[in-house]
Amino acid sequence: MKKNVGTADRMVRTIAGLVVAFFLLNGTITGTLGIILAIVAILLIGTGAISFCPLYALLGISTQGKAAESKTVA
Repeated sequence: MKKNVGTADRMVRTIAGLVVAFFLLNGTITGTLGIILAIVAILLIGTGAISFCPLYALLGISTQGKAAESKTVA
């Protein structure tokens, strides 16, 4: 699996996921919207943690720098 999420992208994804999780746990967001946003938060935090986004891979997008693109993760 080749990393395709850069440092700034990882930070934004992780912070956005944590903010959504905070509002979910706080009870500010509930119901169907809460379930959908919980899934989104899990995906954001997960893709930020492993530096790989399957959607980016399908679209051929990478926010990694040029030097980091040549490295692969086993």
